Amino acid sequence: MRNQPFSYSHNEKLKSRKLLNGIFAKGKSISCYPIKLIYQSVELPLEVSMQVGVGVSSRHFKKAVDRNRIKRLLRESYRTQKQLLHFTETTPKQKLLFFLYVGKELPDAALIQTKMAAALQKISETFQ
Repeated sequence: MRNQPFSYSHNEKLKSRKLLNGIFAKGKSISCYPIKLIYQSVELPLEVSMQVGVGVSSRHFKKAVDRNRIKRLLRESYRTQKQLLHFTETTPKQKLLFFLYVGKELPDAALIQTKMAAALQKISETFQ
């Protein structure tokens, strides 16, 4: 199954509790304030080369409405800019990425877009 360039399908979403615990325990991170990117390479029998998750701290954003809005902005920004990731898909290892919003103020879409582009550029250079 081929992915469209601007899709964020169900297979691309990082939802496994086991993988999430592993990425937080053994993953490396890149910071591009207010976005922190945690990543890890693993071998899994998946048809996708990358799985991505997003998160926001409930410590700084008490209202679920605010957390959900930030997560929606992160997912949309990733979806529209994921073609910036330049790495060969011939490797047997899949990439796990988790975008964590660590800022304390409610962001706007323009800030998230620029910081997401910077984070994706950094991670693209790391994977090469």
